[in-house]
Parts: sequence; C-alpha cells; structure tokens
Amino acid sequence: MSRVDAPYTQGTPCWVDLMASDQQAAIDFYKDLFGWSAEVGTEETGGYAMCLLNGRPVAGIGQAMAMGDQPAPAPAWTTYLASTDADASAAKVTANGGQVLMPPMDVTTVGRMFLAVDPAKAMFGVWQPKDFFGAQTVNEPGALCWNEMNTRDATSSAAFYQAAFGLASQPMDGMTGYFGLHIDGNLVGGLQDISGEMFPAELPPHWLTYFAVDDTDSTVDAHVKAGGNVMVPPTDTPVGRMAVLADPQSAVFAIIQLAGLPE
Repeated sequence: MSRVDAPYTQGTPCWVDLMASDQQAAIDFYKDLFGWSAEVGTEETGGYAMCLLNGRPVAGIGQAMAMGDQPAPAPAWTTYLASTDADASAAKVTANGGQVLMPPMDVTTVGRMFLAVDPAKAMFGVWQPKDFFGAQTVNEPGALCWNEMNTRDATSSAAFYQAAFGLASQPMDGMTGYFGLHIDGNLVGGLQDISGEMFPAELPPHWLTYFAVDDTDSTVDAHVKAGGNVMVPPTDTPVGRMAVLADPQSAVFAIIQLAGLPE
C-alpha cells in the first residue's frame, strides 16, 4: 500500500472528485467497482461524500449543482493540483492565460479551493490544504495512480503549467507525444499530445483520472455489466494494461494495471 501522510508539494495532483447527476447512484457504482466505502455527507458540505479505501480517503463524489441560471454541468472527474496559497495560484492562472471559473473559497476548515480552465480550456481544480491535504492512499488497486493532461498544443500547455504551478515537462522514453510532469525532479503526472490522427477530432483537451486495478480486463467486464461504457478497450502500454471508461452517468476515467513507470 502507498500511504501519503503529509501534504503534497505545490503543483502535484493531490485529489480527484466526481460531480454526478445522481450522487447516490455514483457512490453505489464506484463502491462496487473499486471496493470503496462512502456515504452522503452533511448539509454543511453540500452532501459531499468522502470515498474511503481501507479507511483512508481516496476520492470524493458530490452532487452536480446548477450555478445561477446555468444548468448543472455534465458529470465529470476533476483533478486538483496542490497549492500553498490558492489566491496566489489563481492570480498565476489568470496571468498565464487561464480562467478562474470558481474563485478561491474556504471549504469549512478542511481547505481552500478554486476551479479553473487552462488556456486550452481543460478544467482542473486547485486545493490549498488546511485540515485535509488530499488522497491518503495512492498507487494501489482502487486508488488514484495517475493524472494526465491531454492537449492539442503540448508546447503551450506545458508552458502554462510550468509558469502557473512549476510543473516541468520532459519526454517519456518509448512514448511518442507523451511527457512526464515533474516537480523538483519527481514524476507526478503526464501530459499527452492528442493532436494526432489516432485521437478523435472532437476530443477536447482535458485532465484524465487513472485508478489502479489488479486486473484491467475483469474490471472492464464488471464495469460494463454495471451499465458503464468502454471508450478505449484494454490496451497494453509501456506502463501497464489500461482502458478508458465512461460510468453510467457518462463521467470518463481510466483504469490501469500498473507495470511500473519508465524513467
């Protein structure tokens, strides 16, 4: 088990959550798929559910809400980058061509957060920890193991995340068009160029959440039986066997049976 017991370094993906059209149905689906435990939360937190794996937080699931006269957003998984100062990070996002969608706000005493889109219009969140710093189990079946920014302009996207969060990009060996994102020399995520012919033209830039599994094929089978769809079927890659899935509410995520990350 990979335990995390201290706050993440600034710029590191530290948390993921799902805003669902039907929160309880989403909780039930992921409980069965990944072995999580979760309950709808208190009114104070808008019912936000903390999902636990062996008693440790691994992800969140909330109810998608309409904002003003806008309809509730489509269900989606969001990647959060760690920050020591959410307000300063929001200013850097704006200064480097991004847009803050939800300004920095306190979440009770657990942290301060905001939501934004980068210059390519890929949405992400930023989390400044207080009482809660993020995922406490990672890189094991049922837990978050990778966060990947998919873009049609890798150069511009890499420059944005470097300037706003200090994420340095480097090509990954044996993976054409794929770059590792590093903080202080440590690999913390990926950036993929999706401008090539192998990617659908309608696929927008986005952050993709990966969960580790012990068997990709059997997890895909269980996912389909539970009403989910397969976007990319099980495929062998240099880092493991993976698949891209859409849950019954159409929120997209990936799974991978890890074989180890290349240098």
